[in-house]
Formats: sequence, structure tokens, C-alpha cells
Amino acid sequence: MSKVIYTAEAHVTGGRAEGHGKTSDGALEVDLRLPSEMGGEGGGTNPEQLFAVGYAACFEGAIGAVARRTKAEVGDVAIDSKVSLNPGPERTFVLSVELDVTLPSVEGDAAVEMVREAHKVCPYSNATRDNIEVTLTANGAAV
Repeated sequence: MSKVIYTAEAHVTGGRAEGHGKTSDGALEVDLRLPSEMGGEGGGTNPEQLFAVGYAACFEGAIGAVARRTKAEVGDVAIDSKVSLNPGPERTFVLSVELDVTLPSVEGDAAVEMVREAHKVCPYSNATRDNIEVTLTANGAAV
């Protein structure tokens, strides 16, 4: 890798079932709990929720970068994200992601193209490309 732009640091103890995580700057501190849907008691967050928030936030930043490059006005972008934990081969687990992007100031094919280009820019998209299923929509249209 070339020059590092930023490094996030965190410390986790106890894992996903009854853990605790905290970033080195103290800006994020969470109790980690197994969701009730997986037999846990809930009452905290889990890695899939954190990934869903992180991916959506990163993707919105990528849309902003693409909009600036193309001098487009995107308005108040909103992204609904879903990260699913799925059974994988040989008793493993895999993730899948759905990002439903709303671009209020962009219509039709232009919205689809904006999301397609953001998917090329977003670091989360680049990290997951060809590793997990990622489904994208732009203003309700498939990308």
C-alpha cells in the first residue's frame, strides 16, 4: 500500500456475544451482544449492525466524491442498509449487503449511474467486491 490516509483503532474484549468495544479516541464505545434472532439476549449492538452503518456512511461519502467530480447536485442523500449473516459452505458464515440509495435531486438513469460510480469509489465496496453479494438500488431502481 502507498501512503496511509487514516487508520482507525479499536479494542474489543469478550467477542460478539458479551463483549465491549471502544475506539482509541473514545468517540465510539459499545456493548456487543448476540441478537435475540440468534438466541442471544440482545441489549447491545453487533458486528453486522456496525458494518451496516459503516458501509452506508462510507457509500454516502463516495456519492459525494462522485458528485463533486461530475459537478452534480445530489441533495440530501439517504441510504438504508441491510447486512445479513448467512450460512456458508462447510459450516462457515458469509455476509450479504443491500444498499437502498435515495437521491432526491437525481432522476432515472442518472441516479443509477451515480450509484454505480460510487460503488467503484467506496472503500467498503472495493473491500467486498467479488467476496460477498452486494445489491444496490438507486431511487428504487436496480443498479
